[in-house]
Amino acid sequence: MEEDDVTIREQNFHSQVREYIICFLLFAVLYIVSYCIITRYKRKTDDQEDEDAVVNRISLYMCTFTLAMSGGAVLLLPFSIISNEILLSFPRNYYIQWLNGSLIHGLWNLVSLFSNLCLFVLMPFAYFFLESEGFAGSKKGIKSRVLETFVMLFLLGLLILGIVWVASALIDNDAASMESLYDLWEFYLPYLYSCISLMGGLLLLMCTPVGLSRMFTVMGQLLVKPTILEDLDEQIYCVTLQEEALQRRLNGSTSSHSRSHGNAHRLNKELDIVRDQRNKLERRKKASAWEKNLLYPIVMLILLTGTTISVLLVALNILYLLVDETAMPKGSTDRGLGNTSLSTFGVVQAVVEIVLMFYLMVSSVVGFYSLRVFEGLTPRKDDTTMTTIIGCCVSILVLSSALPVMSRTLGITRFDLLGDFGRFNWLGNFYIVLSYNLLFAVVTTLCLVRKFTSAIREELLKALGCQKASQDSSEVGTASSVRVCSVRTDWATHQYDPSVES
Repeated sequence: MEEDDVTIREQNFHSQVREYIICFLLFAVLYIVSYCIITRYKRKTDDQEDEDAVVNRISLYMCTFTLAMSGGAVLLLPFSIISNEILLSFPRNYYIQWLNGSLIHGLWNLVSLFSNLCLFVLMPFAYFFLESEGFAGSKKGIKSRVLETFVMLFLLGLLILGIVWVASALIDNDAASMESLYDLWEFYLPYLYSCISLMGGLLLLMCTPVGLSRMFTVMGQLLVKPTILEDLDEQIYCVTLQEEALQRRLNGSTSSHSRSHGNAHRLNKELDIVRDQRNKLERRKKASAWEKNLLYPIVMLILLTGTTISVLLVALNILYLLVDETAMPKGSTDRGLGNTSLSTFGVVQAVVEIVLMFYLMVSSVVGFYSLRVFEGLTPRKDDTTMTTIIGCCVSILVLSSALPVMSRTLGITRFDLLGDFGRFNWLGNFYIVLSYNLLFAVVTTLCLVRKFTSAIREELLKALGCQKASQDSSEVGTASSVRVCSVRTDWATHQYDPSVES
């Protein structure tokens, strides 16, 4: 018996060590990727070892940790789904024995714990630490700023605790509910995180449909569109004339003392816009036939297919909610991973679900930065302040933490939520879950209909404009061409005189 007990303890010890090593390696990869992303957008400053540089560096490390936790929250459901399918396909394989229910549950609990830590401690600390200057009359330095930051955090905690107490007294004036708020760890923080998860779900509900329609525009800007009823040579010719005219006006404004600095700055901005337009037209002209006529339609078809499948899954989930109570999102404490497949079509459906989750997350981020309210948080390469980075990290953490809940609530997957993610109070409310599904389906459909109808209107107007322009040019005949060529020759050969310009 004693030898059996020792063997069991050794196995448990080795299993825990293995799980800690795997979690550390996964976090290290996420941290390195997050650090590379943040440093790409962070504003470049001097490398002087002064007080502000130390504060910025500490805030940078906290933001990197928060962004790594956001990546972990995004990967929770995909990693769990693919682990379940692997264990079903290779149940007795020795090399995947480390992939078990204990590891998956541990990852969910760690991500939930550190997400709370980042949201309630690290990010408020980074913001107040960045804005602190030390109390008046105290000695300036890092210690003084740290003291001020902790005082601000303490006051902020008291403020939030008081707000929750007042809200609890107004909604449920019960002695038991008021006493439960004193249980900080078991009730207060999970309850507060549940409220924030609901806010994150509502934010996803607002951003994702906008992002799904915005993705077509974003991919249209990255890819080369097919040339339909367009003469690229003529457009490049006209843009080149505009660029030459603006360049001559700019040279005249810099050589003339009567020109104001504001006029030269305006001309520079116009010249940059025209050059950017010319570069895009030249790129479209140089693009190969398969890139223009094949790649663009395929990508647009993939986006349309992904969006359509998402809406159809949500519609099916609405029907399941109306006829079957088991369709409600719920938490699970069962560690029996790899027992049954939660996908009707096996691995194929699991892959589709994972792709849809990543697609929804990318669309939510695109939609978040497309909203006018959050346009100020849009990061810019090598020119993003630490305050903006903190705002971006908090926003992405809220969105990513709500992604598993949204995916399960919308019926994208049937994998039950694990850890504290399944303990949210509002997940058991039928009317909230049903309304969430209905709003997502309706809003996404309306955004897509508006997107495609507006695109069709623009293309028709552009086509009509091109046809009208071609008719006008044919009526003018050769004389207009001679006049344009003579004007261009005049601009190219004669020296610009600033006094002539009105």
